Amino acid sequence: MHALVQRVAQAQVQVDGRTVGAIGQGLLVLVCAEHGDGRPQADKLLDKLLKLRIFSDAQGRMNRSVQDLQGGLLLVSQFTLAADCSGGNRPSFSAAAAPELARQLYDYLLAQARARHADVAQGIFAADMQIALVNDGPVTIPLRIAPAAAGAG
Repeated sequence: MHALVQRVAQAQVQVDGRTVGAIGQGLLVLVCAEHGDGRPQADKLLDKLLKLRIFSDAQGRMNRSVQDLQGGLLLVSQFTLAADCSGGNRPSFSAAAAPELARQLYDYLLAQARARHADVAQGIFAADMQIALVNDGPVTIPLRIAPAAAGAG
């Protein structure tokens, strides 16, 4: 799974002019499922997101997680993170998981996040969304949780 994590002062997602998800201080996470991804990758991604120490402590060091500060987590599906632009100027999205699998993994990630964290908001899968955010820092971190190698137990 691919994720683009942005530390935000606030963020919101709108669909058709209506706010469908919003958080204050926390993480805006754009998420993409790829071929070979499953629940283990979603679980590892969530573990990383909740424990990622990118918020400042009292000394100004990035030493606190979204859980430590009880911040928001805004999860937004974003298949374009699978873009491959190596073949020319038009991106290929062939690495992205099929929509049915991607939706299942996104829904699973949301359910797990809500079970483990108090403040979780979301976009709408496959909708035309507008995202407004105030990137704090700015801090933007790409994450990739690779599928397990074939034959690995």
